[in-house]
Order: sequence, then structure tokens, then C-alpha cells
Amino acid sequence: MADPTLPEEARQRRRPTLPEEARQRRLEGARREASTAQGPARIHITAAKGTTRGSLLLTHGAGGGVDAKDLAAIAATLPEHGWQVALVEMPWRVAGKKVAPMPPKLDAAWREIVVAVRGDLADRVVFGGRSAGARVACRLAAELGADGVLALSFPLVPPGKGPDKSRIGELVLPVEAGLPLHVVQGARDPFGSPDAVREALRGALGDGSADVHVDEAPGTHSFTGGQAVADLVAAHLESTAP
Repeated sequence: MADPTLPEEARQRRRPTLPEEARQRRLEGARREASTAQGPARIHITAAKGTTRGSLLLTHGAGGGVDAKDLAAIAATLPEHGWQVALVEMPWRVAGKKVAPMPPKLDAAWREIVVAVRGDLADRVVFGGRSAGARVACRLAAELGADGVLALSFPLVPPGKGPDKSRIGELVLPVEAGLPLHVVQGARDPFGSPDAVREALRGALGDGSADVHVDEAPGTHSFTGGQAVADLVAAHLESTAP
């Protein structure tokens, strides 16, 4: 089990003191690159409307980019609710590769990206991702001081595989570290339906699974429409934000 004191310690380490003018500039919309050992990552930042309540640092999966309909809808919707959205194109995608690297390389790149863009984000930061990106967010949220995790289309069990291949151990890492976790799963996701995710969470966390919010969205692993997903994410953030 992860050390429950780690998130707060990490949050304290990562919050630089900035003059108010610089603080406002960092929340403005922009596109920038972040250098990593695997090549540059590209970050698309959409500023929040009005007072910024927090930032969502959100990345794609192994089979697509930040133009996925759910990610694009989230980037268009959350700013209306006071959330800055930073969509991250991982280095392998920027380089034009068609296949994502193995998890250790994804994690190494995410660590470098978070360090590079942290000053452009609000104090409160939620890590998020779809599919393989959700796994990265779950694995590194506590280590890197995130304030919560959004997991879209979490690939619980690869199609055709048995429960011994379940990734529930990754999904519960933020919860074990005391962080809020929101899962949005396609109703017919072959990697795990919403009910399958809930059952796996109950098996891993017992009564603690009640603290995890699992939403159902239309579609499969790719979702039918992005706006339904964005609306679920916005509603959850509205209900949990201080």
C-alpha cells in the first residue's frame, strides 16, 4: 500500500511561490513543448474562464492522440467550469510513431513532462488519461503530488484474458494513497464494463470502493460521443471541488 502521507508532502514540494502577475500568465491558453529523454512532448493548454479552480493534466491512450473526441470535448467543456485543461501528446506520438512504448518509458516521460509544465498549471492539479494514459496517471499520481485522478476507459483486463491479467492493482494506487479517483467507462467496453470495474474495486478495496466514483458513458472503449463524457467529468468536478 502506498504511503498516505506522500501526496501532501509532494504537493508542498511542487508549489512554487510566484508573483501574482506571473501566476496569471501561467494560466493563459498556450501550446508548448516539453523536453524529455525520449524527445519532445507537446502540451495544448486551454485556459479556464473566470477564476481558475484547478488544472486537469490529461493524456491520450496507446491507439490515438489528443484529438480523440472525449479529450477534445473535455478541453472545450471544462474551462467553462473554471478548469484549465492541458492535453499532453506523449513523445512517441509527437515523433509520429504508431506504437506506444512499454509502461516504464511512458512513466519516465510523464515524470519529465510534469516537471516541465508544473509552473504553467494551477495549484490544484488532477492527473488524467484515457486507456494506457489512465494507467500512467494512476501509477504516478501519488509520487508526483497530484490532487486526484481521472481514468477514462481504464483497460482493466485485455479482451480474451483472464482475471490474472487484471490491472486493478494500478487503478487502486491513487485510492490507497488517499487521492480521489473518478472512472468513466464505456457501457460496452471490452476491457471492462462499468460493473466489472466496480466489482474489481470492491474485491481490491472492500468498503473503500464506495469512495471511487465510476460513471457509465455510451459506447465501447472509444465511447460513442465525447460530450457525454465531458459532461460526466464536469459534473463530478463540480460536486467534489472545494
